[in-house]
Amino acid sequence: MQNNIDLEQDDFDDDDVLYEHHRFEVSKGQQALRIDKFLMNLIENTTRNKIQKAADSGNIFVNEIPVKSNYKVRPHDVVAVRLEHPPYEHLLKGENIPLDIVYEDDQLIVVNKPAGMVVHPGHGNYSGTLVNALAYHFENLPMNSSNRPGLVHRIDKDTSGLLVVAKTEHAMDYLSKQFAEKTSEREYIAIVWGNIEAEEGTIEGNIDRHPTNRMQMSVYADEDKGKPAITHFKVLERLGYVTVVTCNLETGRTHQIRVHMKYIGHTLFNDERYGGDAILKGTTFTKYKQFVDNCFKVLPRQALHAKTLGFEHPITKEFMRFNSEIPSDITECIEKWRTYSKSNAAEE
Repeated sequence: MQNNIDLEQDDFDDDDVLYEHHRFEVSKGQQALRIDKFLMNLIENTTRNKIQKAADSGNIFVNEIPVKSNYKVRPHDVVAVRLEHPPYEHLLKGENIPLDIVYEDDQLIVVNKPAGMVVHPGHGNYSGTLVNALAYHFENLPMNSSNRPGLVHRIDKDTSGLLVVAKTEHAMDYLSKQFAEKTSEREYIAIVWGNIEAEEGTIEGNIDRHPTNRMQMSVYADEDKGKPAITHFKVLERLGYVTVVTCNLETGRTHQIRVHMKYIGHTLFNDERYGGDAILKGTTFTKYKQFVDNCFKVLPRQALHAKTLGFEHPITKEFMRFNSEIPSDITECIEKWRTYSKSNAAEE
């Protein structure tokens, strides 16, 4: 199943209307399912009303023919949908959102993004993003190849940590090249399910969209599928049923650490999208379940923080390295597991 997504204005539509285009090829194993439910399962942050509106306005197509919302998809159908999007200038509207600026000069900014903040506007997240905050606090930021001001790289909404933002065209080109050529330094702290046997290791595997769940990425052995991805990990602390690790990225694929750690059997703690919000290791005792639930409440997101960021300055050529404190939700969760692990060891 493929999904091609574009954001564009159509020549035959009102100039003020911007559409987000999705295209799916239905897999051969798909059972008959109403197309509105099918699209709800695949398109992130959409609503049934929005899909219904698309159907009513003739913007859902199967094999290039408009269909209503009650159409049932069949294997090998090619489904295309156009969802109305706010005007692009609205997406770049500046908003007075505080920024945690770690460093700034005339070329770049290093910010510490909190968990819960989306990096750039998109479908379902039209405001409150890092880009909206940057547009308010800084003028004339250069556009990257995706027309997003200042962004050299990104991290997921519920991942906290460091990002570098370019203030000039030269800085954008210079920094982007380092990320593309794998000369930047990116170290993350994570809590993962299970006891990783090796003290350190390297995970290699191409990453692409999951074949049936379009909200997930997946690792593929076929070198012709997806994009190459390399993650180096090292164990920091073993806490019984979970392990604290550092992860260093050679590449920067979507959900890379989350996907790679699941691939080796150690899903990130409380990573809802990849199943880490279930009890994957441990006992069946009620008290243990209560303990894990309490940990989830303390850390209501995936346990991942972009702790260290390093790169060569675009003007001085000095290699700069920045570190951020591990957020309190992660440190509190780790402390809970330390206490639990010690009490279990004492009982044994």
